[in-house]
Amino acid sequence: QVQLVESGGGLVQAGGSLRLSCAASGRTFSNYAMGWFRQAPGKEREFVATISWRGRTTYYADSVKGRFTISRDNAENTVYLQMNSLKPEDTAVYYCAATPFIGATQSTYDYWGQGTQVTVSL
Repeated sequence: QVQLVESGGGLVQAGGSLRLSCAASGRTFSNYAMGWFRQAPGKEREFVATISWRGRTTYYADSVKGRFTISRDNAENTVYLQMNSLKPEDTAVYYCAATPFIGATQSTYDYWGQGTQVTVSL
């Protein structure tokens, strides 16, 4: 059992940066790979990034590679998404999620947070 709560969303100008946090409860946190997804109005939820149990392996969607960085601190039970060079098309509700196996397939993720809004203005 893992409970996830996102925070750090807000309004930022294009080209700016924002750091999202996902606080997890439950002793099984370190046994899960973690991921970030996002959903913009009128669009389906899409994969953003994922990180392995130990944090040694990461994958990113092509749309964010080179701009976003996913990381985790198992001692603090927290996953982060550092977002740099933000664009208006990054505007969405961002969700963190937990999966037994690292990957981009949403159906493999067992636990989801409630989401945090990120808005990038021109």
